[in-house]
Amino acid sequence: MPVKCCFHRSPTTETTVCSENMDTLLTNQAGLDAFRTFLKSEFSEENVEVWLACEDFKKTESAEKIASKAKIINSEFIEADAPKEINIDFSTRDLISKNIAEPTLKCFDEAQQVIYSLMAKDSFPRFLKSEIYKKLVNSKQAGNHKKWLPFL
Repeated sequence: MPVKCCFHRSPTTETTVCSENMDTLLTNQAGLDAFRTFLKSEFSEENVEVWLACEDFKKTESAEKIASKAKIINSEFIEADAPKEINIDFSTRDLISKNIAEPTLKCFDEAQQVIYSLMAKDSFPRFLKSEIYKKLVNSKQAGNHKKWLPFL
């Protein structure tokens, strides 16, 4: 049975379908693990790491922890020459650096959206063509004979 994904859809719905599938992938542990492995092989695992860090950050309740986590995310992913610096535009980076003094749960939203779009439009389609993805599909289908992600 051929694999169905956003490449078999009309161009007008391609972005929407890829986003839905990307959401599914990011919430499925086996899929997420495989995607991380794929990104690591492309030297871009910081993208999914910052996306996950931002998701965790948005669940933070304590003002003290918000400030602490914001500084960690900023120093690890956002600042120029950060150890896992992500590829975002200057205006987004500048906005974050201004907001970091008094961070809110939304201070990384723009950067997270940029990275999400980058993964959905660039990395995710390549992941679907990768050996890592093929092995994942084969292991899931062999294990329970069910489709485990909607884009199969």
